[in-house]
Amino acid sequence: MTKRHGYALLAAIIAVIVAISAAIYAGVTADDSPETAVTGARGPHNSAAPASAGTWVGAWSASPAGSEPGTEENGMAGRSVRNVVHMAVGGTAARITLSNLYGQQPLSITHASVAVAATGNDAAAAPGTMRRLTFGGRPSVLVPPGRQVVSDAVRVLVPHATDVLVTTYSPTPSGPVTYHPQARQISYTAEGDRTEDVSGVPYTGQTPYWRYLTAVDVLSNESDGTVVVIGDSLTDGVTSTVGENRRWTDVLAGRLRGGSDGPRYSVVNQGISGNRVLTSGLGRPAENPSGLSRFDRDVLGRTNVRAVVVALGVNDILRTPSQTDANKITAGLRGLTRLAHARGLRVVGATLMPFQGHRGYLPHLEDTRQAVNAQIRAGGVFDAYADFDKALRDPYDPRRLRADYDSGDHLHPSDKGYARMAEVFDTDTLKGAAPAQL
Repeated sequence: MTKRHGYALLAAIIAVIVAISAAIYAGVTADDSPETAVTGARGPHNSAAPASAGTWVGAWSASPAGSEPGTEENGMAGRSVRNVVHMAVGGTAARITLSNLYGQQPLSITHASVAVAATGNDAAAAPGTMRRLTFGGRPSVLVPPGRQVVSDAVRVLVPHATDVLVTTYSPTPSGPVTYHPQARQISYTAEGDRTEDVSGVPYTGQTPYWRYLTAVDVLSNESDGTVVVIGDSLTDGVTSTVGENRRWTDVLAGRLRGGSDGPRYSVVNQGISGNRVLTSGLGRPAENPSGLSRFDRDVLGRTNVRAVVVALGVNDILRTPSQTDANKITAGLRGLTRLAHARGLRVVGATLMPFQGHRGYLPHLEDTRQAVNAQIRAGGVFDAYADFDKALRDPYDPRRLRADYDSGDHLHPSDKGYARMAEVFDTDTLKGAAPAQL
């Protein structure tokens, strides 16, 4: 072989490698969810192309819980919505998921952006981090009612344990806004299209909700996969300090970050306040859908899921009509475990914490709680469990939360109580695949 032929062969090999790498990257960034729909006028591709190194994981998520009251006609027409979300892990690229699950007409998003927040609890972006988002290469997207859409990936350096700003602008009325009401985080709105405003000055409106946005994924070297926690208000973080990220899942994410205290996993929170295992709310689609009905979308549909944590059941007992048959509740919990096992995912459950003193407390409901916990501890419901009941109950009055772990309503923990939940969680139980059978 001559030197000229050798150079030609080397060039051909390099060209093949580049082509294969591009094809692999395109496959990684595409979303194949049947709920995804992308339409809109073609525009320029985002020049900030993402890096290809790392693993796509969930860095933040919130379940769509219902339609926002007062948005039935106009939605958020003519306003920019800037959601503030906290990242479980960092990464070198990001993509988002927008939902129109509760919309009754198409949601038109003409511009969207992502940026790292300049400081915590602020609408201003850190210098040099504002990125325009695209959807299938287009700057605009039309999301049909009941559907969701995933953006293209964009290169942006996202540090772990920091806030990210995700902004959308909708010029036309879209009907009911799909939202998550118990954000425990202040987000912002501005009049007009201010999606790429860095200063945050126009964002004079404040809201305790997350709107449209249901997930942020990052391309990360800090995590090997995602832990999804499905739960109720105790996971949603109700009564935790607003803007301080004191939910128990936030503390758990800090423990897992870097892998020094368990597997290298990110944690995403799929808690909905008032959520039950067995019963959904009213409407079509149902507001506050049951754990069983939303498991496929909110848990299995998340990115690179490696393990599942289930913290549900207390609302089946407390909310009207009360479910007093412990066997029915644990049968529902086993149903969640089977759904996860079908995907090869390990499931860690949680015992139900005490609630004596809460306005809904009745002695026979306590009997149901104890019966559910007995079955969880006996095995056969989950692969492993975290004993939140034992960790937070008053040792002198075990039907109540310990006083310093009680927020004051005798059901939801204080910040200290939420931290305790994360501290007693055995992160080693997240390791490994699902057993062949429970």
